[in-house]
Amino acid sequence: MSATTTVTSDVPDNDSPGFDYFDWFGRYGALVVLALLVTVASAAAPETFPTLDNAINVLNQSALAAIIAMGLTFVLVTGEFDLGIGNAASLAGVAACALMVDAGFGIVAALLSVLVLGAAIGIVNGFIVTFMNVSALVATLGTGTVVIGVNYVISDGTPVALQDPDTFLDITFGRLFGVPYPVYVMVLVAAVLWWLLNRTVLGQAMQAVGGNRVAAELSGIRVDRVRIIAFAVCSMCAGLTGFLLASRTGSATLAAGDPYLLSSFAAAFFGSAVLRDGQFHIVGTLVGVITVSVGFNAIALIGLATYSQYLFQGILLIVGVGVGSLARLRAAA
Repeated sequence: MSATTTVTSDVPDNDSPGFDYFDWFGRYGALVVLALLVTVASAAAPETFPTLDNAINVLNQSALAAIIAMGLTFVLVTGEFDLGIGNAASLAGVAACALMVDAGFGIVAALLSVLVLGAAIGIVNGFIVTFMNVSALVATLGTGTVVIGVNYVISDGTPVALQDPDTFLDITFGRLFGVPYPVYVMVLVAAVLWWLLNRTVLGQAMQAVGGNRVAAELSGIRVDRVRIIAFAVCSMCAGLTGFLLASRTGSATLAAGDPYLLSSFAAAFFGSAVLRDGQFHIVGTLVGVITVSVGFNAIALIGLATYSQYLFQGILLIVGVGVGSLARLRAAA
């Protein structure tokens, strides 16, 4: 009896492990970084940063980036990539302005048209990736280049501007209870996409495809259709972003949406380390976008050089990818 007791006491107790610091950081590290940014910025610019007006300004700056990044999250959830979202956003803005200037479309009709255009771009991407078995990186880079060419055809290489843009500008500059309209659009899109990804059969199928494509196919999920829908949602969000971006100036340019490519990936990967083990999700992406916006806002208010924004965004992307990848490996183990 005593020998048995001795052997048992030598076996490690795996049921009650010690505190896992890496696991904690993998889940809450992004929130800690955001909190540190807010704290440091508040201390460095106490008269301008920690104010209600600036908080609303940060949310307004986050709105368009959040919409396109949340669309990208759908593609990332299924295990794919889309390098053409910036080009799709640029085309949407140019197409919307061209339709209103040359074809006499109203604002609502132009918006619906660019959403359909975005869905078409996403479906083409999905078709190339699934049925032609082309890598998503190559496929979306190729279609993105085609989109640039279409953009030149529509605009002839010059900005497309509205003659009387006041109503169009109100979409961006109008306010309700002191909060700009784009913030409400961001919240609405976030709620719809969160519901779609977490409370529908389609969303569960997307997560299953991203987790294990072979297992998902064996369980009866139509993997190719799910991936195509993910690309369509992604490009539709890019189209909405391009439309709202054009409403900020009443005009659209060929490369207006290009800056959103890197910021979207940075936000999505950084956000994968929020509350989950390296999994892409809508709430995490929102946190990532706000973190990027807080960083940019703080850099501007403190008065640092413009290149600091690129350094910050690049470091955030590297940290997000690194922590997210390690967290996924830990979760799989």
